[in-house]
This record gives sequence, structure tokens and C-alpha cells, in this order.
Amino acid sequence: MEDYKKEFIEFMVDSHVLKFGEFTLKSGRKSPFFMNAGAYKTGSQLIKLGEYYARAIHDHYGLDFDVLFGPAYKGIPLAVATVMAISRLYGRDIRYCANRKEIKDHGDKGILLGTKLHEGDRVMIIEDVTTSGQSIEETVPILYAQADVDIVGLVVSLNRMEVGKGSKVSALQEIREKYGFPVYSIVNMKEVTEYLNRNPIDGKLVIDGKMKKALDQYYSEYGVKE
Repeated sequence: MEDYKKEFIEFMVDSHVLKFGEFTLKSGRKSPFFMNAGAYKTGSQLIKLGEYYARAIHDHYGLDFDVLFGPAYKGIPLAVATVMAISRLYGRDIRYCANRKEIKDHGDKGILLGTKLHEGDRVMIIEDVTTSGQSIEETVPILYAQADVDIVGLVVSLNRMEVGKGSKVSALQEIREKYGFPVYSIVNMKEVTEYLNRNPIDGKLVIDGKMKKALDQYYSEYGVKE
């Protein structure tokens, strides 16, 4: 595994963003782990996070796009931190955009924050994690309702590697098949499990034998190889 992936896994754990226990997900599934980008709270954390995303986007997609879109609400700070990191690391000025949950009817009216979308804009979507694909189902119509844009890809920090709502392939694969744009994650759950099961953090195994068993049971029901 590449060093930056190891660093990112430890970064998620140290930031209390990636937790293990018993959680009920938005999809209704009972999961032994939970990833919450809302737990990134400090300036230094957001600087690091933006740099991880910026490097992943640069190395996997390149920077030939115009807008980075972060779905409300957690995607908003992700988009802002990442366009700042792209500017700092690569000298490329990418516009950021996000949606409001409620349409504003005064002042800066409309559903969007940040830049407006224009015909032909090449848009990259950024999220923390995609479990069932539901958030993308909500996001794509919002983008296309604003302008005839070209969605060039989706980047997430963690691929949970579990089936989507169709219960046949992963949520990320479902997104690729349904919408036709590529998806990429900084790390996937197989990498996370293998690393944290073998490498203590602060002298303690985050994924011990009991947690590894819970994860194995969860993935026997919901897991995919991707």
C-alpha cells in the first residue's frame, strides 16, 4: 500500500472521522463502522484533508475541469478546502459550487452557493463516502437543472466496498453504470481493514479480533470485491 494511503487512514482515525462500533447508516443498514467528514473541525485538519483530495484528483483525473461541486452539507467544506489546496499545490484556479438544502428567495437567490454553473462547464463531484448512491441520485438532477454541464467524475475519501441499492454491485459501480462518469476513492475499506488490523495506532489495534469478526460478518452480507 502506498505511504499516502497509510497516512490518510491514520489521519481519519486520529481526527475521529472513521469510527468503529455499532451505527445505523442513512441507508438503514447496521454497520460496524462509520465515516463522518463532519468531524473534521480544525483549520489544520481541513488543510490536510484538502491536500489529500487535491493529490488524489490530480493523480487520477488531472485538473482539466472547471468546477468542484460539494453536495450539502458535508460536501461544502470538502469542496472549499480542496479548491484551495489545488490552487496552492498546482497553481490551478478551480471554481467551487455547492447546493443549499432550502432554496433562498432573497439576496443571493437560488439553490447554489459559490459559482454559478454555465453551459459546458466540466464538473467534478466531491463527497466523503458513498454507501447506497442515494446522495448522487439527489445531486445529479440538481446539476443538470442548472445548466448543460459535463460531469467528469466523482471522488470520495472512502470506498465502503458494499452493494448499492440494487444489491448486486457496489454503490460506486452502480453510479458508473447509471451515469457514465468514473469514480475514485482515496482508500477503500479493504485497505483500511488490513492496515488497522496489523498496525496499532497509539499502541492499540483499532481493528482487533472482535471488530475484525464484526466486519467480516457485515461484508459477508453487503460486501463486494471492488
